[in-house]
Amino acid sequence: MAKLDLHLSGPDLCTALVDVSSVSGTEQELADAVEDALSAYPHLTVSRHGNTVVARTELGRAERIVIAGHLDTVPLNDNLPARRADGLIHGLGACDMKGGVAVGLRLAATLTEPNRDITYVFYDCEEVEAERNGLFKLTQTDPELLQGVFAVVMEPSNAVVEAGCQGTMRVEVTTRGERAHSARSWMGKNAIHEAGEILDRLATYEPRRVPIDGLEYREGLNAVAISGGVAGNVVPDLCTVSVNYRFAPSRSEAEAEAHVREVFSGYDVVVTDSAPGGLPGLERPAAAAFLQVVGGEPQPKFGWTDVARFTLLGVPAVNYGPGDPLLAHKQEEFVPEAEIEQCEQRLRSWLTA
Repeated sequence: MAKLDLHLSGPDLCTALVDVSSVSGTEQELADAVEDALSAYPHLTVSRHGNTVVARTELGRAERIVIAGHLDTVPLNDNLPARRADGLIHGLGACDMKGGVAVGLRLAATLTEPNRDITYVFYDCEEVEAERNGLFKLTQTDPELLQGVFAVVMEPSNAVVEAGCQGTMRVEVTTRGERAHSARSWMGKNAIHEAGEILDRLATYEPRRVPIDGLEYREGLNAVAISGGVAGNVVPDLCTVSVNYRFAPSRSEAEAEAHVREVFSGYDVVVTDSAPGGLPGLERPAAAAFLQVVGGEPQPKFGWTDVARFTLLGVPAVNYGPGDPLLAHKQEEFVPEAEIEQCEQRLRSWLTA
């Protein structure tokens, strides 16, 4: 089993984490190492849930906050082991999000008397289907472990606060026609041609810009795939346009679905995937205190993250971690050592002030 020394510097610990391969579904070795390392600290109560590790302080503080990070990565792309150069750590998962996990582990090991009780959650399968996500499973089996006044999900955010997240919905919009030989096309009805109106509606669609807590969330409705066709000499009788709707967190999934059905009125619409957005909750006292210490201008999160799971539990949450989210999942992903150290220092200041 891999061994982790949680008293290494943040960058050194990140490098060690990157070198333990943990592609989604294969996190057991890393989860074992995390559990073993955290279990050595008497100020933590550690529990294991599949390949998710939870460590909690039990100091009777007036408030509890949650710090969460996922252990898994996307598949290997000739980017292991870790490589360090010019103040950067390169390698699979360095940015998304073992730099953030290193920060969380360092805090868990060294903050023996924080000013708030803290729940640390290091979970599996974030990069794959929602039903496999370790944090999602905890919301179903042990939601009390995720309760708190505020949560920080340590997704890469360039070491600035990205608050809340967009909701996401995928739908299939289908047209139907009648097959015919393409040499006698007037005998049928071309379903692909019929899809032109769907694309026209998308091309003229004007997405909303929605202000929430002083942040502007931009929505989007886009075709992401189109399928249809039978053979090179057949007029097709079926065409499906796959559409992704990214919506502001003030809109519920039911409201998002109703809006999409209104846009594509007259067509068959099937929802294939959906996840709610996450409200930023920046007006909450714990969030305000966090922002005061972290500094900078908070930004809206354009994309979906697990902060939405905390929103469903009534816990406001933000994304805050080292690394550029635009590098996530890229072969050349890296994380700056300075951002790992900066995130740790700022979180430590917030939790000890």
